[in-house]
Amino acid sequence: MVTGQRGRPRSFDRDAALDKAMLAFWEHGYEATSISDLTASLGIGAPSLYAAFGDKRRLFDEVVAVYGGRYTDFARAALSEEPTAGAGLRRVLREAAGIYTDPAHPPGCLVISAAVNTTSQDVAQALRERREVSLEMFERRIRADVAAGVLPAATDAQALARFALAVLVGMSQQSRDGASREELEAVAELAMGAWPR
Repeated sequence: MVTGQRGRPRSFDRDAALDKAMLAFWEHGYEATSISDLTASLGIGAPSLYAAFGDKRRLFDEVVAVYGGRYTDFARAALSEEPTAGAGLRRVLREAAGIYTDPAHPPGCLVISAAVNTTSQDVAQALRERREVSLEMFERRIRADVAAGVLPAATDAQALARFALAVLVGMSQQSRDGASREELEAVAELAMGAWPR
């Protein structure tokens, strides 16, 4: 009986490659990150990139999924674990201030930053849908507080959810412009001053 390996093992770690691609897209956005940027970051040739991930768009979709699980689930956790929508949002904004300014990775939010600098309607729509999921999550939590009498009955849940998301988007951009964690935490506190009671 002849034993041995058939073929050669993959020459790169897929998870590590996704991490490197994530940093490239996070730093430069979808549009400005070229295939040559990606192959240089991943340390593989274009044929290997296409074989592993399909194309730039499919790689970006995978990156956004990984990013979501690693860097944006904190919002879902905060809104479900805190006793009120207001307490949840305060926690979301404080945690975002830390994540957006963490020197271990590019500043801001990859989903927000990538959406600003793309001319691809497909990419823009996919990122918009992700933001709409966040908007709906905020709105559901606010409506639950209105129904429970925690927030005034006249509260416009949709407008309040849009306000929350607008603050997050603004904090992301401010971090890319150089705002510190402390400065973003101050923004978060001011934003919470507008929360209905």
